[in-house]
Amino acid sequence: MKIKVTQHPLNPDDAAALAALRPMLSANKGLLQGTAARAPFDDIMQHTPDAEGVTYQEDIVGGISGWWVRPANARADGAILHLHGGWFNWGSAKAYRNFVGHVAAIAGTAAFIPDYRLAPENPFPAAPKDAQAAYDGLIDRGIKRVAVVGDSAGGALALGLRPRVKPVGIVALSPVTDLSQSGPSWETRDAFDIYFTRAQAAALIASYLGDEDPTNPVASPLFANLASLPPIRVHVGEDELLLDDSIRFVERAAAAGVDATVDVWQGMLHVFPASVGRLQAASEALNAIGAFLAERFAIALTHPAVVS
Repeated sequence: MKIKVTQHPLNPDDAAALAALRPMLSANKGLLQGTAARAPFDDIMQHTPDAEGVTYQEDIVGGISGWWVRPANARADGAILHLHGGWFNWGSAKAYRNFVGHVAAIAGTAAFIPDYRLAPENPFPAAPKDAQAAYDGLIDRGIKRVAVVGDSAGGALALGLRPRVKPVGIVALSPVTDLSQSGPSWETRDAFDIYFTRAQAAALIASYLGDEDPTNPVASPLFANLASLPPIRVHVGEDELLLDDSIRFVERAAAAGVDATVDVWQGMLHVFPASVGRLQAASEALNAIGAFLAERFAIALTHPAVVS
């Protein structure tokens, strides 16, 4: 089955912004490693500006602590579960609040960001178990319409969920779908990726997996049975190491009968929608994500929750 791939050309303003950004980031490319990288990673994420009219609240959902992000126009009939990135070793709900605020605001839906356990202190399968617990916790609160958004490592967690009540839809941003690193872009994009190298990612994956088989479908959703998944939208930068993780996953999902598409953004960096306010492509991608989520929630209102 031929998949739907939407190619987005690089506009001149974004090209100029990236040309200025790349030299500043090149000195640190591939250097973030281990638990010492958590503070600088969080600092990067906290540079995303606040979304207007969004409030934040700490909470515990399904036994997992995290943060709610609530836009002023939030619908009362659903929620977003946002699973943050950080190569399973970094990232926090607090650091992601600003970025997720934009996703929540444009979708008109409150979002919960769980602080799932991180490697190496808590290796696989701690993170997917916590993601599942947070999702089930939302359902147990009576929220029957839940969409899942995940970026990078969080994309793996989002695409790997198999909850008892099916999400209304899934959005994955630059997702990690194959921890065996078998996709061609791990080689072809190694020099172009603005942040990461293949060797750096391999070390972080090893920290997370330990002795686990990297093709375990719970860890690498590319190898899972994908037939039961809800509609999926994937956004990825063309210069990323993870380009083929995105395209190959959508190919397999579409072949399994899933409504799955991928948007490939020329010249864009990893999880580029977090650069809202600096890149026009970030705003365009967020608008597309918001439209998809709003549509999925509207459709879900006319159908009962699907139990897997």
